Amino acid sequence: MSGVAVVTGAGSGLGRAAALALLGDGWTVVLAGRRPDALEATAALSPAGPGRTLAVPTDITRPDEVAALFRATTDRYGRVDLLFNNAGAPAPRVPVTEVAFEDWNRVLGTIVTGTFLCSREAFRVMSGQDPEGGRIINNGAPSAHAPRPHSVAYTAAKHAVLGLTRALSLDGRAHGIACGQIDVGNVAPTDGAPQPAARQADGSTAVEATLPVSHFTDALLLMASLPVTTNVQSLTVLPTTMPFVGRG
Repeated sequence: MSGVAVVTGAGSGLGRAAALALLGDGWTVVLAGRRPDALEATAALSPAGPGRTLAVPTDITRPDEVAALFRATTDRYGRVDLLFNNAGAPAPRVPVTEVAFEDWNRVLGTIVTGTFLCSREAFRVMSGQDPEGGRIINNGAPSAHAPRPHSVAYTAAKHAVLGLTRALSLDGRAHGIACGQIDVGNVAPTDGAPQPAARQADGSTAVEATLPVSHFTDALLLMASLPVTTNVQSLTVLPTTMPFVGRG
């Protein structure tokens, strides 16, 4: 299956990888993110023709900019078949007593509010288009299920994304909208930098296994390729030896 996809956080990292994989699989992709130059850099890497990419600089924490993103998408392509809610925000790894209020708001605002605002606009478009329906895939994390030490803001945000995914999945049934979540473990740095050590549940640190970004995109394409009558509610992709269950 292919169609029109919107990818947030498309200027770098997993968002860029997802956008390029979707383009390579025949999708038309709208690239959303705060940095116009990064979006244009992603578009320049596209394996598809220029008519199948559109860069729309967007701050997903602002309702007016999110509405403009989806308006630009429908003005150009007429519909939205897939939304990949990927954009995130880094969170300092500090004890809860040292978490700054500004950091808490930034992480929750981007990951939770941004996911909600984009999903709300996608619902408005998908429920009114012909044929009706579409798919939303939320980028969760193993932290949506089990926390790491010193990650209170990020863990709270990803737990909230899990709740959003379930609520959207339920509310989408009446409109042919499938919503699922992909939880991705350690992905090898694309710039070849060494994997940093991660704090473990017992307070020690260890360098953990990673997987190539292509294993993530393969899983994403599997979810995106299914008809909306079939949903992958939750898919966890991680290195076999990565600490996850119990974080032990």
